[in-house]
Amino acid sequence: MGGGFRLRARLAIRGHVGSPKLGLFELDSHRVVHIPNCRVHHPLINRVASVVRRALVETKLTCYSDRAHLGLARYLQVVVERSTETAQVVLVVNSADVAPAAACLDLIVQRLGSDLHSLWFNGNCTRSNIILGADFVHWCGPRSVVERFGGSAVHYPPGAFGQSNLGIAEKIIDFLRARTPPGASVMEYYAGVGAIGLSLLPGPARVTMNEVSPQSLHGLELGIAQLDAVEREKITVLPGEAGAAQAGAEQAGAAKAGLADGADAQVVIADPPRKGLDPALTQRLCSQPPERFLYVSCSLDSLCRDAAQLTAGGKLRLVELAAFNLLPYTEHVETVARFERASC
Repeated sequence: MGGGFRLRARLAIRGHVGSPKLGLFELDSHRVVHIPNCRVHHPLINRVASVVRRALVETKLTCYSDRAHLGLARYLQVVVERSTETAQVVLVVNSADVAPAAACLDLIVQRLGSDLHSLWFNGNCTRSNIILGADFVHWCGPRSVVERFGGSAVHYPPGAFGQSNLGIAEKIIDFLRARTPPGASVMEYYAGVGAIGLSLLPGPARVTMNEVSPQSLHGLELGIAQLDAVEREKITVLPGEAGAAQAGAEQAGAAKAGLADGADAQVVIADPPRKGLDPALTQRLCSQPPERFLYVSCSLDSLCRDAAQLTAGGKLRLVELAAFNLLPYTEHVETVARFERASC
């Protein structure tokens, strides 16, 4: 894997007026290592970081201090849209009011020019390690980054989760697509903005997607809105925690005369966070196993734990494992496990 593969970055902003640092925290600290020319970042991310740093200097915007909980500029998020080679930029500020950062935002727009996809202000006044606050102010540009993974358009609003290595993410989606039979009913947990579920279309007969994040649900809504009427009819969205989604799937199935009932899905897909599957979801998969369960995991520890529980009762069998180098130059891999319902 060559350099420049990361299309998404979150950089901490610390330091002093006139000499800000933009980069990553040293291990177990809030000391920022300035990384002006990171080789794994897409070159546009480095350009954006340089422009933002200069704008902070010229507008004399203060940098955030974790110990004092003072200062304004806190984080920078940059997402590169592949089709346009432009950057969605979010400036995270220790203020609920955009006014103190307005001059800096205007200068960023001016300096980035045609390299800018969109610019957002995010207020985060919490005394915590949370990077993004709940509220975004749209400064300019399109409302979402749009990507395609061999299927329908997938929309990423600035607060939605997205993978940084989209080339490998696309290979994972191709792997899942090849293991989802045409005409199958699909239930996807932890669906995010729909990068997997929407990209499977038009193959499945129906797709039910579960997600809890409001920003990701908004992105999913934008993606569904762009589908034609036939494809839209295949989709049901179940907001909320994954462990409670099965009951919602049954209610949705009743409401739509069984057209979107995730409870009887032939293929179940889950792409949970590092902690792994919600216990209630694991229990349900064990007691009511689908024909096929495709588990995308970013943590071998949680995958091993969940796999042991899923196979303990003998109703599900682990039949395939595939590893993807989603995070080059680290010890982590993304693993896809295929489970099949055991024959009686």
